[in-house]
Amino acid sequence: MSSSSKQVLGVGVFLLNRNKVLLGRRRTPVGRNSFALPGGHLEFGESFEQCAAREVKEETGLDITEIEVLTVTNNVLSEPKPVQLIAILVRAVVADPNQTPINLEPEKCDGWDWYDWNNLPKPLFAPLETVVLSGFNPFPSH
Repeated sequence: MSSSSKQVLGVGVFLLNRNKVLLGRRRTPVGRNSFALPGGHLEFGESFEQCAAREVKEETGLDITEIEVLTVTNNVLSEPKPVQLIAILVRAVVADPNQTPINLEPEKCDGWDWYDWNNLPKPLFAPLETVVLSGFNPFPSH
């Protein structure tokens, strides 16, 4: 691996509401203008579940519960600099169904909205696109 490339470990959170999933349009250089799940970098010593709860709270103001690890993606991105992004994707439930997402990091995201799983906006951020193209479904099968 060259000194200009790196590996990043992140957590993405499938927040589900009926047949919809919460997505925001990224404003950061990596994946700019793509639609992504709430989430972010795993901090040292954090569990995946702790990271998911912290990132969702920081980005949307929502409290989550019933956090469950679903799958992992491994994407190599070239823009703006080479990075290998390993994403742990989890599913969670909003603790208070009356809560609505707020964009608490407008410098990183254009805002949050609920999108139908069968009619997702484009383009999708690489980790999300990877699981969508694989046929993965984050919704419980009961």
